[in-house]
Amino acid sequence: MKAFVFPGQGSQFTGMAKDLYENMPMAKDLLEKANDILGFRITDIMFEGSAEDLKQTKVTQPAVFLHSVVLAKSLGDKFQPDMVAGHSLGEFSALVASGAMSFEDGLVLVSKRAQAMQKACEMNPSTMAAILGLPDKKVEELCASIKDEIVVPANYNCPGQLVISGTNAGIDKACELMTEAGAKRALKLVVGGAFHSPLMEPAKVELEAAIQATQFKSPKCPVFQNVTTKGETDPEVIKSNLIKQLTAPVKWTQSVLNMINAGATEFTEVGPGAVLQGMIKKIIKDTGKEIIVAGVN
Repeated sequence: MKAFVFPGQGSQFTGMAKDLYENMPMAKDLLEKANDILGFRITDIMFEGSAEDLKQTKVTQPAVFLHSVVLAKSLGDKFQPDMVAGHSLGEFSALVASGAMSFEDGLVLVSKRAQAMQKACEMNPSTMAAILGLPDKKVEELCASIKDEIVVPANYNCPGQLVISGTNAGIDKACELMTEAGAKRALKLVVGGAFHSPLMEPAKVELEAAIQATQFKSPKCPVFQNVTTKGETDPEVIKSNLIKQLTAPVKWTQSVLNMINAGATEFTEVGPGAVLQGMIKKIIKDTGKEIIVAGVN
């Protein structure tokens, strides 16, 4: 069975989707429609912008979403997944590609999500850190031991790689504790704030209204969502999980294992970069199963 997966923020690069724009009329039409919806020519930044240009809040998330969704649509009959999933932002790409919501609605939500997250970051200065080489349970215990600050597991990326999220002081304290406990690395990330933590509550409230006002349909295949790690097809359940996603952890390891248990034998990453392919290879390493991992970008 085929699983298609979609990357999140951080996969952007200069020149993304340019080949699609230049060689496929359908892709050009969608990307020009995106320029109109967003009110600025995001394609100019995607094609020619610097790394700094692509880091702009209003650009990064829509750019990754556009590359992924347009690429999925360009695959035509080759895009016939038995299940889909996306990492954080990538869940929006997965929902549009699977038919759960329209391209236009997906882009508007992603744009609003980016802006709401930026506001939340400005309200509560905060950050994230990657913890390498510790069991998930140990990272969870150490986060819970910090009582005077907010520190929570945010991204369960793969075995031995868990990203934590919280206040600046909380992350500093957590990194000390993780290192003392034997972590190979406790690396603070260059990010704007504490994504997938309670500090994103203002963004969640703002985005909830937009999600509730958006029409969702039953996807053509199950969408394994970050919050529940289960394959969902009910539009109301999908909506509810999408609202919770901003303040809940991304359970990517668990989602991939559940997709394998559901019969996935082939994973294809659709979108810029190859980050998810690396994570999935680490996740499947101990399963003893023959799984194909590939990508199109």
